Amino acid sequence: MKILGRLITALITPFEENGKVDYEKAGKLASALLDSGSDGFVVSGTTGEGSTLNQGEKLQLFQEIKSAVGDKGTVIAATGNYNTAESVELSRKAVKTGVDGLLLVVPYYNKPTQRGLFQHFKEIATCSPIPVIIYNVPGRASCNISAETCLELAHGCENIVAVKEASGDLSQIMKIIKGKPENFLVISGDDMLTIPVIAAGGSGVISVLANAYPAQCTELVSQSLKSNFKSARELQFRFLEMIELLFIEGNPSGVKEMLSIMNICHNYVRLPLVPVSRTVHTRIQKAIEEINKS
Repeated sequence: MKILGRLITALITPFEENGKVDYEKAGKLASALLDSGSDGFVVSGTTGEGSTLNQGEKLQLFQEIKSAVGDKGTVIAATGNYNTAESVELSRKAVKTGVDGLLLVVPYYNKPTQRGLFQHFKEIATCSPIPVIIYNVPGRASCNISAETCLELAHGCENIVAVKEASGDLSQIMKIIKGKPENFLVISGDDMLTIPVIAAGGSGVISVLANAYPAQCTELVSQSLKSNFKSARELQFRFLEMIELLFIEGNPSGVKEMLSIMNICHNYVRLPLVPVSRTVHTRIQKAIEEINKS
């Protein structure tokens, strides 16, 4: 937990109106989030629109964010995809930018077997001198890494130190927590499930919501880790609708719209993503107003 942090923000990637990455804005946003309670960041992940960033843009983002936050926060580079060799190449290059860890998504589209998943993650981890986090998100990958395979990697690969679990399957998550090595971390990959995952023995959350509400997310995680679940629930209930609105028309379109309304960042996204509809914009605006009143 000291290496990675309890609240890790799945950082958005700010763009200029012409579609270019706004590296300066990204660094400033990361620094501001650290000051508001975030322990670190995943850079160029799902929320960071990594699927539409080229390798050069990703590497510059890793370097710029790490330069901006220094040793004050953890920078985790999302370097995994459905191509093991490419993932190894990008991971090696990312290490040279000074990042603190790697996030490796379950390979999508090609639907490997559990043995294929094991070999994929082992191959990349073997080439990495820094900690590795597995990212299980079957809703996007159309492929689930089983509890058994996850535990085999946790016990067999020393530098695979955590799993970001976004399967929504609490039974699977608890099996991993039950069978994991002592120092292996199980991190919620879903803002809506932060409390139950921590209550079951998880270590924290990689959060989309924290882009806009880092202080509140920090408090939610802190109260949950202290088993102050009444206080944690009260915080969670305040943000139930907001969390739903983050994803109703795609991530990060929802959170970028929220940040735009809050005058933090423009709502520019790259195709095939588009900004949220006027209807969702109005709902987000109303939800922000309600939260500000409470």
